[in-house]
Formats: sequence, structure tokens, C-alpha cells
Amino acid sequence: MVTAIIQARMGSTRLQGKVLKKVLGKTMLEYQIERVKRAKTINQIILATTTNSENKKIIQLAQKLKVRAFAGSENDVLDRYYQAATRFGIDDVIVRLTGDCPLTDPNIIDRVVRFYLKNKKSCQYANNVDPPTFPDGMDVEVFSFNILKEAWQKADLLSEREHVTPYIRNHPEKFKIKNLKSRKDLSRPRLVLDNKEDFILIGKIFTALYPKNKNFDLEDILEFLKKNSKLILINSHIQRNEGMLKSLRIDRKINRSF
Repeated sequence: MVTAIIQARMGSTRLQGKVLKKVLGKTMLEYQIERVKRAKTINQIILATTTNSENKKIIQLAQKLKVRAFAGSENDVLDRYYQAATRFGIDDVIVRLTGDCPLTDPNIIDRVVRFYLKNKKSCQYANNVDPPTFPDGMDVEVFSFNILKEAWQKADLLSEREHVTPYIRNHPEKFKIKNLKSRKDLSRPRLVLDNKEDFILIGKIFTALYPKNKNFDLEDILEFLKKNSKLILINSHIQRNEGMLKSLRIDRKINRSF
């Protein structure tokens, strides 16, 4: 059983309510869930949000789209993931996705999951983000529930609690880690939704491609951007992984209540 857990909340500091912003009458999160559902390796989806009242809209959207939903910690996202998994009895493979990736490609999800499954005896955590060779916004991380539990029990840095998997990557001596690299370096296009410039670019991509083909993939996106190369400049000035870099600047050990 392979479960995708998508973390999503309304309270983004850089673009408030970004996951429910609309293009062509549909929210960013709806697009993402629609695309994740097309991944052949995913058996079920859990939308992991927070107990903050403003996120009730996300719970309602999950119900509308017939996916499971869980509300947990606002800032301890590692705990949110662990509690979501335990709530629904997930004890096998988990795929970590973030709600700021509305253009996520189901083919890439399948590639990373199959890469993990193929190398399961020699791999406890697989990703396509470290180092990044895919566009920001195509991020996929795969690990077992047991590895999630160990990270949840032992991670004590702020950055390790806010971003779920840094504890695993910070301890290569403990965990068998593998990275799936793209055949070509595709890391330049920024296809993630963090800022208003990102929303402008993503809106243009959906407006151009979705009406013609709802199942467009990364190859279609790259072809569109190649023909409209100036569009890449809209958000090219934004640094990749701003949230993680901010966490690292203020990183500290924290006291946990469990």
C-alpha cells in the first residue's frame, strides 16, 4: 500500500491562502489532487492540514474530492505527518508531497515510487530533491512508516520538525538514502507556488495547457516555456527552498512534549 500525504494550509506568509487560489474556476489544490490521483503507484491520498480554523476550507475540499483529511500541528509538520499516518493506520510506504506543487507530474511521482520499491532492500528513503535535477514544484519523497516514526521520535531541531525529512537527510550514517536524477538537468524552471510571481506563471501555464489537455505533463510544460521563454523570468529571481533556508537561519533545538 502506497499512501500520498499532501501537506497544505492557508497560512502562508509569502502568499496567503495560496492553495485555494483559483485559475479557470478551480483551486490550486484541486489541480494537484487531480494530478496525484493519476499516479498509478498511489493507492490513497491523505490531505494533512492544521487545526487552525482557517483550514476548515481545506477539510471541506478534501471531503468534496473524496480524499481523507487530517488536522494537526501548524508548525510541527513532522508530527502532523506522523499523526496523520497513525490516525489512518498507515504502516507501509508514504509519499511526501507539498500543497504548493499544483503542477506535480504523476509520471514523476511514479518514477520515484518505483525507484524506491525497486531498491527497497538498499534504500530507506528516496527523493528527487537532494540534489535537485527536476524543477522546483516536482518534488517527491518516499519512505516507510517506520522511518517516519524514527524521525518523529528523534528529530529535535526546528528545521527537522518543520520540514519532515531533514532529520533523515541529516543522518546518512543511519539511513540508506538514494536520489533519482533526471537524465537532463531540469532544475532551472521554478514551478512551485510560494509567491505572487509563482501564481502568475502557474496561472499562465494552466490557462494555456489545461483546456486543451487536462493530462498535460512536465514535458508539455517545458515545451510551452521553451516557446514562451520570457515567462520563466517572472519568478526566476526567487531563491529555491526559501522556507527551508529561513528555518536553518533560526535553527535551534526544541523541547518536545511527547
